[in-house]
Amino acid sequence: MAATESLTRSPRRVLLLGTLGAFFPAAWAAPEALPLVEVWKSPTCGCCWDWMKHLEANGLRTLAHDEGNEAKRAAMGIAPRYGACHTAVVAGYAIEGHVPAREIKRLLRQRPAAIGLSVPGMPIGSPGMDGGGYAGRKDAYAVLLLTKDGRHSVYQAYP
Repeated sequence: MAATESLTRSPRRVLLLGTLGAFFPAAWAAPEALPLVEVWKSPTCGCCWDWMKHLEANGLRTLAHDEGNEAKRAAMGIAPRYGACHTAVVAGYAIEGHVPAREIKRLLRQRPAAIGLSVPGMPIGSPGMDGGGYAGRKDAYAVLLLTKDGRHSVYQAYP
């Protein structure tokens, strides 16, 4: 093989890569882009940063907007009774409060006709509210699916 010839044009390499691709198609697939979760929060809120770390540890990318979240909450159509300390948007869905990454990923897979998800308030033990300062304490809470008609249903309970 000439020094300037591409290794990918080598007949042996093409055969080997083609055979591997038949048995391991995921190896050839383009990596799936990680969803970006944009978060509106107070610049001084530590639990919001902890929640964002939880998302990143679970394969989601985050971007913080340190300008508060009330305007974004209203713009996304979330009633104040579902409010929490931060509001996020991912793939057009609103995420209000300390929603676990697992439920966000499920939402993105299922794509229901909804505004998004909410964990109202700041329940201890939810992601971002689970640090060492809480001494292992956990409150029961529910992740709510918020519908466009102003209602909700329990998407996932965390007893």
